[in-house]
Amino acid sequence: MRTSTIGKSVQKRPIRITASPQNPKSRTILILGGFHGDEPKSVHLCERFIELIETDPALQSRANWIIAPRINPDGYQIRNRRNANKVDLNRNFPTKNWTLGNPRSRMFGGHKPKSEPETKAIIQLIERSNPAVIVTIHSISNNRFCNNYDGPAKRIATRMSLANNYPVTESIGYPTPGSFGNWTGVERRIPTITLELPSQSSHKECWQKNKDALISLALR
Repeated sequence: MRTSTIGKSVQKRPIRITASPQNPKSRTILILGGFHGDEPKSVHLCERFIELIETDPALQSRANWIIAPRINPDGYQIRNRRNANKVDLNRNFPTKNWTLGNPRSRMFGGHKPKSEPETKAIIQLIERSNPAVIVTIHSISNNRFCNNYDGPAKRIATRMSLANNYPVTESIGYPTPGSFGNWTGVERRIPTITLELPSQSSHKECWQKNKDALISLALR
């Protein structure tokens, strides 16, 4: 596994990815964590999965894995949902449904789409790596944990559900203008899963529940 930097945050912290050896004949699977800095379970899951891949050559060979544990390193540093510009990165993508929201809202998507350096780094990564499947990892309260899918990803979400027993849903239950899933899944037709972990569960429980769900991404 090789770690490299794809860009820098508002406060110049590196945004890093870890990638397995890339085989041009294999599919690329992209896993992103830490969109929201107050969801550390997503970072933990990414880091544990990197450790697993590093010790399992067979798993390495099943796909081109690219994992970015901390998309929002500034927010993660202070456990804040938004980045250092007080923008929710998961509302900052250049989608058809992007809207100018309230800057005081914790879901404020910026004064214009694609305004943030973190967003630009992710977009460049998508365009460069051309992933066949994308999973973004978040956490959510009130037992709303799920395998949420955008675009042609229902089959993948269903397979993940066999491993983690999370519900499969096409809607998270509230509007998400400018979201990553809208940009990649709905508009670009890349199978995209938003894995919502239960915020009340421990890091260990989330890993135990979802290790096999992440491994299942390599299945055709």
